[in-house]
Amino acid sequence: MTTIATVSVIGAGQMGVGISHAVALGGYQVRLYDLNPDRLPLAVGEIAANLARQVVKGRIDQAQADAALGRISTASTLAEIGKADLVIEAAVEDETVKKALYAELTPMLGADTIVASNTSSISITRLAAATDRPDRFIGLHFMKPAPVMGLVEIVRGIATSAATYETAVAFAESLGKTTTNAEDFPAFIVNRILVPMMNEAIFTLYEGVGDVTSIDKALKLGANHPMGPLELADFMGLDVVLAIMNVLYDGLADSKYRPCPLLVKYVEAGWLGRKSGRGFYDYSGAVPVPTR
Repeated sequence: MTTIATVSVIGAGQMGVGISHAVALGGYQVRLYDLNPDRLPLAVGEIAANLARQVVKGRIDQAQADAALGRISTASTLAEIGKADLVIEAAVEDETVKKALYAELTPMLGADTIVASNTSSISITRLAAATDRPDRFIGLHFMKPAPVMGLVEIVRGIATSAATYETAVAFAESLGKTTTNAEDFPAFIVNRILVPMMNEAIFTLYEGVGDVTSIDKALKLGANHPMGPLELADFMGLDVVLAIMNVLYDGLADSKYRPCPLLVKYVEAGWLGRKSGRGFYDYSGAVPVPTR
């Protein structure tokens, strides 16, 4: 097994920020990179704010927060991050974008560096084939928000070695996470089940069976879900929900995975949920208000 001490995270969006937070709190040196360098100081500020929130809630103490923040640095080039023991890619959920990134990253990697993708749906085998190390490539799918959620899906590609898998499991467990092994099929386990449920909720709205409030209330109270499916879709990002549905629809060729036209329309309008300020709810006020 490879010994992990340094971890690079590619992508300073919501998932990259959360993963960096969790990994630094786990005691690892973290270097964060984003294609947009202006995003990096904002990302570090978000991590600091989230750590402070954990201190207020009593989940960690101030010394732990300060130590974790001190383990995080930023990088302006892929060359600066490639020599880490583990590189976690948390770029946008787009296979073309990820493969282009790997083409640029691969020459910068150390000989023993393991590459992991945080993809929530795309084939690990295909992504691994875009690198020079399919045996040292694996899926590490953190749930959102990464510092809070207890699960990491471990996804092996067809060429992933046993040593890489064992290292990935040990790494995730060292962060206090529970791991589950998922086979390399579209959307793996969690999103194979969860995202079609959201899509069905959107169809329920689209067909007028219930409004936003009724649908979310029904699942929260009737199925004891902590968040309603439309609320959860907004939290995940409607563009991400659509991307996963497209992966399922294309990969499994089953009409039950057809994205709801209303979901497509919202994404085309730029109504992506919480991150854009509007989705199935409008987040511009103190309390989210349904948009339908």
